[in-house]
Amino acid sequence: MTSSRRAFLLGTSAALIAAPSWLRASTMPTPRATEGPFYPTALPLDSDNDLVSVTGQQAKARGTIAHVSGRVLDSAGKPVANARVEIWQCDWQGIYLHPRDGGQNRRDTGFQGFGATTTTGDGSYRFRTIKPVAYAGRTPHIHYKVKAGNRELTTQMYVTGEAGNERDGLYRMLGGNASLVTVTLAPALQIEPEAVSGRFDIVLG
Repeated sequence: MTSSRRAFLLGTSAALIAAPSWLRASTMPTPRATEGPFYPTALPLDSDNDLVSVTGQQAKARGTIAHVSGRVLDSAGKPVANARVEIWQCDWQGIYLHPRDGGQNRRDTGFQGFGATTTTGDGSYRFRTIKPVAYAGRTPHIHYKVKAGNRELTTQMYVTGEAGNERDGLYRMLGGNASLVTVTLAPALQIEPEAVSGRFDIVLG
């Protein structure tokens, strides 16, 4: 091994040791969560990564538009390409796209309720959806399912600062790992008027 390469490796190791805790934690596996009762029984015909605009529907989804993006990584921090990323969530009234969730006649038909995309070569994904809302017994959240080869992860993304977080049983069960699935949604006027955006990186264990 050359002296320059040895110096590079030693320097890299030192940098990792000295890295702040938030950076070291970025490769910690994303906590798993139950799928819940409202994963769609049949996927909608329009199942792309834009949940705000539904093919055949003139009206757009109601609620605050949210752009959520991130990367899917393995436990070594390497990007996972061609992973299927699915999300599902309730509409602005708290109603899921599911026959067992009451109020289907009131559901916002301008909101897909479910979307899917495939990660790019650097593991990136992106969704245009609405900011999640609370409903009886649950704090705002978005369900995620990631499939990559023989690996599959189901989890939930939460929102920083929501009053219901500490009252939500599933969120409290996360303990110190809650920060790994809690995302800040900030104004994103540069992307779209009155929208918010956040980054949610997912690490497959």
